[in-house]
Amino acid sequence: MRPDGRKNDEMRKIEAKVGVIEKADGSAMFKIGNTIAIAGVYGPKPVRPKHLEDPEKVLLKCYYDMYSFSVPERKRPGPDRRSIELSMVIKNALLPAIFVKEYPKSQIDVFVSIVQADAGTRCAAISAAAMALADAGIAMKDIVAAVAVGRVNNEIVVDLTKEEEDIEGTTDMPIAYMPRMKKFTLLQLDGKMPADDIKKALELAKTSCEKIYEIQKKALKDKYLKMRENENKD
Repeated sequence: MRPDGRKNDEMRKIEAKVGVIEKADGSAMFKIGNTIAIAGVYGPKPVRPKHLEDPEKVLLKCYYDMYSFSVPERKRPGPDRRSIELSMVIKNALLPAIFVKEYPKSQIDVFVSIVQADAGTRCAAISAAAMALADAGIAMKDIVAAVAVGRVNNEIVVDLTKEEEDIEGTTDMPIAYMPRMKKFTLLQLDGKMPADDIKKALELAKTSCEKIYEIQKKALKDKYLKMRENENKD
């Protein structure tokens, strides 16, 4: 058994909701265990500065940040090297899902804030951002789901906690996946892992992302079912 009592293929409890930021064009909250990500999408809109404008496709900008109070030891406010790197990781994980040529000469901004952290923040951020893009009505090939898999005490497990990440010899592998398209959009490896274990980890990631995908879709459907109910009442 793992430190928190889960099975190797068992994720922590997941909650998802869209439409959480009133002023955003699209928004979402994604919670997995004690990690909470909130994403807001603004656009498509004119490109600023204009010289970055692409006549053939959209310009996607992503901004990732962790609130100072999201971790036990207070984080210094504002962007740092890690947040800049993860902003790029999130952007690259989302781009394959967007019909970029549908929005030439336009810009879409994605802001993701981690309000509480217990490992897996980049994966939670990707899952939240993908939902927020869909909520904003952005044309997409698929919704991106993300989860971390890894090797802990020679066992392949999904959705690592901070406690598991800190175990000596642990290997962490954040993965993003488009279940309908059956394509990976992110694959990172922090540490070493035998080839056979990588194959097992990828299969576990796919199965887990498919479960996350169903939760993401349900959150989107629930919002619009509620809107329809409210319209019928009026």
